[in-house]
This record gives sequence, C-alpha cells and structure tokens, in this order.
Amino acid sequence: MNSAATQRATFKEAIGLVSQGQVDRAEEICRIAIQQDSQNVNFLALLGAIQIKRKHFNDAEQWLRQAIDLAPTFAKPHEDLGVALMHQNRIEDAVPVLQKATRLDPTLELAWLSLGKGLAVMGKGKEADEAFEKSFNLNPERKKLALAAEHHRAGRMEEAARLYKEVLRDNPKNVDALRMLGIMAYAAFDIDEAERLFRRTVELAPDFVNAIVDLGNTLKEQSRYEEAIDCFRKAINLEPSNVKAHYQLASTLSPAALTYDAIESYERVLELRPRHAGAKLGLGHVLKTVGRQEEAVQAYRDCIELKPDKGETYWSLANLKTYKLTDEDIREMEARAEKKGIGDESHVNFLFALAKAYEDRGDFDRAWEYYSRGNATRRMLEHYDPVGAEVKNDAIIEVFSKEFVERSSGLGHPDKAPIFIVGLPRSGSTLIEQILASHSMVEGTSELPYVQQVARTLDRNRADGINYPQALLELEEKHFKALGKDYLQRAQMHRLEGTPHFIDKMPNNFPSVGFIHLMLPNAKIIDARRYPLDSCLSCYRQLFGQGQPFTYDLTDIGEYFLQYQRLMDHWHEVMPGRILTVQYEDVVTDFETQVRRLIDYCELPWEDACLRFHDTDRPVRTASSEQVRQPIYTRSVHFWRNHEKNLSELIEVLQPVLDRYKQYDYINAK
Repeated sequence: MNSAATQRATFKEAIGLVSQGQVDRAEEICRIAIQQDSQNVNFLALLGAIQIKRKHFNDAEQWLRQAIDLAPTFAKPHEDLGVALMHQNRIEDAVPVLQKATRLDPTLELAWLSLGKGLAVMGKGKEADEAFEKSFNLNPERKKLALAAEHHRAGRMEEAARLYKEVLRDNPKNVDALRMLGIMAYAAFDIDEAERLFRRTVELAPDFVNAIVDLGNTLKEQSRYEEAIDCFRKAINLEPSNVKAHYQLASTLSPAALTYDAIESYERVLELRPRHAGAKLGLGHVLKTVGRQEEAVQAYRDCIELKPDKGETYWSLANLKTYKLTDEDIREMEARAEKKGIGDESHVNFLFALAKAYEDRGDFDRAWEYYSRGNATRRMLEHYDPVGAEVKNDAIIEVFSKEFVERSSGLGHPDKAPIFIVGLPRSGSTLIEQILASHSMVEGTSELPYVQQVARTLDRNRADGINYPQALLELEEKHFKALGKDYLQRAQMHRLEGTPHFIDKMPNNFPSVGFIHLMLPNAKIIDARRYPLDSCLSCYRQLFGQGQPFTYDLTDIGEYFLQYQRLMDHWHEVMPGRILTVQYEDVVTDFETQVRRLIDYCELPWEDACLRFHDTDRPVRTASSEQVRQPIYTRSVHFWRNHEKNLSELIEVLQPVLDRYKQYDYINAK
C-alpha cells in the first residue's frame, strides 16, 4: 500500500499532466492508482474528469458516481457528473446533481454556469438568470466574455473585440477570448491574424478541439491542405464523434485530391449524423469525380430532400453534363429561384441550373435569360478588377524580358516530374490531362495552388515593398533551386501512385509560365487553347466554385482572353519552343496526331492506352468529369453559334484576335 504522501505526490503529478495536455499518461496513472486502492476518491474523480475531456461521457458517469458513493459531500465530482450529463443532453438528470454541487460548495463557478444552462433549457428563465449571475460574480472574466459574445452575436463587432481584448489584457492566456478574436479575424478575411490567434489558442490548450478545427479551417482557406488535414485528424483523435471535424476533414481531402479518403470521411459523417445535408452534397461531388454517377445523383437527391432551398444541389445535378433535369425539377427550381430569403448564392445556383436545363432542351433563348441573370447577380458578389489584372501582367512582361529569361534559364531545380497544363478554364485542359494520365508513367493530380503559393513566399519580410515578380531580379541559382524544391515538396502529398511524372492542371498558372520555367527548367508546359468565342462562352455558362471571378461578365471574359493571348505570345517570344500549344479543335478532329504530339513533347514512350483515355479509371475533379469519360466528340465545337445573337459585345472585344483562329471557323460539330 502506498503511503498517503506518495499518493498525494502521484495525484499532483496526474493533475499536472492533465494541465499540460498529456491526458493519456494522466489516465494511466489514475488507473494504476485505482488498481492499488479502489477506494481512492481523488483518483476516481480525476479519472471521471479525464473521461469528460475525452468526450467519453458514459465512462465519466461511471467513475464519478463511484466517487460520489464513497464521498457524498465531495462537491467536485457532483459538478463534473452534472457536466457529463449535460453533454449527453440529460438535462433533467443533470440539474439536481448541479444543484447539489452548488449547495455543497457555493464557490463552484462552472457548476453555477452549467446549472444556468440546464435551467434555461428547461424553461426556468428566472432561476437560470440567478445561476448565471452567481457564476459571473464568481468569475468576472467569464461575465465579460459572455457580454462580448452577446455583442458578437448581435453583429456589434467593435464592442465585442474591445471586451475580448480587455479579457486578454488581464489574462493573456484566456483561450476563449483568443479563439473568439480568431473567429472575428477569419470572418474579416484577415487570415494571417486568424491563424496566429488559433495557433496561440492551441498552444495554450492542446486539447481544445474547437480551436484545432478552427485552425484547420484557416489552413484549408490558404490551400495548405496537408497541415489542415493534420489538424482535423488531431481533433478526431481527441473527439472521435465530432461531426464538424469529420466533415471538415472530408471537405479538405477532396480538394487535396485524396478522393477515396474523402468518400470514407463523408460516409463517416453520415454514420454519425444521417441527415447532414452538407455531407450528402460533398459525397455527391466526390462520387462524381470517380465516375459513380448513379450514386452521385442519389446523394444530390437526398440533399434536395433535406434542404430543398439549397440551389447548389440542383446546379450540381445540372453540372453533371450528361444528366438532364426533369420537368418537375424545372418547375421546382423556377418557384424557388423567385422565393424571397433564399440567399444570393442559392439564387445564383438556381439560375445557372435553370439555364443549363433549358439549354439541354434546345431552348437557347430561355437559357440565355437565366445565364444573363445568374451572371449579373454573381458578378455583383465578386471582387474582380480588370485594370488591376492588366497592370500585374504589365509587370510580369517587364520583368521577364528575353535577356532576364536567357540569363536565368537552367538555374532551377532539375526535376523532370511536373507537367503543367495552363490556359483558360473550359478550354480542353481536362481532356489533355485525361489523355496523359492514361499513360502508366503519369499521374493526374489536381489543380494545385502551389505555383502561386511559392511565388508569394518572395513577398515575405520585405520592408522595401519589392514583391513578386520584381523580387525575382535579385535571385541567384540557389534561390531558384530552392523555389523549385519548395513547389515539389508542397505537391508531394498529391503523388499517390509513385509515377515518374505528375500533372498540375491549374489553368490560372498561365501568367506564371516564366516563373515555372525558371524554378523548374525541365518541367513540361502545355497550353490548352480553344476557339476564343467557345472558350469565353463556356466560361460564362459555368458557375465556378471559386477562383475565376472574371467569368461573370462578357466584356470581362473577352478582355481576360486578350490578356491571356498577350501573355502566351510573350512566353513564346522569350522562350521559343519551350511551350506546347494544343488546340482543342485539332484534338477532336485529328485525335491520334495530337495525342502523339503530346506524348512526344513529354518525352514518354508510346502507349495505346492514351487513345482509350475514356476507359481510364481515375478521379476527375473538374466540371468536365463526365465528358472525358466518353469517346472523343466534336459537338462542343462552335457551340457559341447557338447563342450568337447575344454575343455581339463579346465578339467586338475579341475582334483583335479572331483572325488568328479563322482556320477553325469551318469545322463542323458532330
């Protein structure tokens, strides 16, 4: 039998471990102590409290009731038991336990707070207020936090922030105030500050699950998928039934191109909460990417049943490309599109879905009405500055002079693995990716955000305001190699198959072709190009999730195409022979010749599988996912003619470049 002094020392050690977040070790110590002395109330009560931290509320109840049986006047186990019962939503059981805890020790601030919550749920408002007031009197800091939270909920952000900061002035380690300021920074799009605050919160409270999830969301917002996934998995380890953590994990695995893992995670969410509409929608998206269309349709239909006002679900059905919405769907969407209070995003989604539904029926006039309304509404929600975009392109052209490119070529990382496909969205890049990814030596990954992320690293710690691209002028060979290595390390998590080559299909990388060339001189760069009117109109007909703000106005799209043409012309001038231009119309009318061009340019041995690209069993994460699972067809060529009478504005903007594509004017669609 251990001496009382030894037991006290061991108990103090376990308490310290809990405060340090080492819950596993603390639990182990408690269990050993209880094996040696099953009547030790302190260790029984502490083990119960540890089980609450683990969200194992049934186990917590068992240990705490044992402690109470042995020491019925010990207030702390009563408080913890009441909290455990509250977490199980057993309010009527919890309230008398908490009332006894406060009678035994009126200084238990958390017991008063939990009692107030329980009484409020039971509709006993006056008694609840009295309990809350006693809690706040015992803890003025919590009272200030509660007032700040009230301001926050009411949208009085300045008052809320002031109170949270007052709390932190008095107690810099208050994790609740830190987290709430982080949430406010995130909502204000100050992502760097939000990350800083969430990291500080988690540093102080390593098992604060909500803060860990918040940090994960902040990292996900920055496309730092690997770090975000680690956060969500840590939260799940701490709290295996946390629906939010599982859902956020699934919604991060998907853009990280870990598609099959995402399916499992969405299915886990639905095990925990079968009527989770967001998980149904997300599951539909990932099932679509792996070609399981019938299951995807069913997931979308289930989501509609759960949330019929969620326009994104109808657009997701329409966006399957090979699926047609029914007459009943159209009637339902038309009614909901005009419904008040559905929100701008849902409204836009309904309008685009209706446009696609009427277009599929050949009613191009009606379709255009909805496209026009949908794009006009979405354009008002976007922040796109065409003048600013042109100024950025001016700077790129100025920096990447022929002299600079020649002087700096060959200095970057020598890895030959990356194959970049650039261009405008909806211009055949997914088809090219599918062809190349059908080769045994090539893996298709995703539209990776890492070229821009690596470029932004050049903006850090510059007090003189010199950023990318001008900062490139100061770099030496070791810097270009380091930039290439940085990109490769970021992309590594997406390389699951171990092939010698992988594809980065981010279309928005076309302004960064020169940067890619300098940091990865042996990478392949393919420009996916399409007849300008088809390319621009296809963008206008597509509702993008994010990242393409120029696509919701015909003039914006036309001018963006001119900037794309200007930049690609510049790259060909300063890097002759470096880029392979692949014209969509050539691919669909002279397929094998163009496939052989691609394979030769990528320096790959010929494989017939590239001609049978539509048989390739791989996830496809773009709007063209169903289309590239079909044999080659030409029916999308000159689709713009179906809407020609509405395109005079676009035609006028594109006039300077249309003659360059006149050889494609007479291709017949089939």
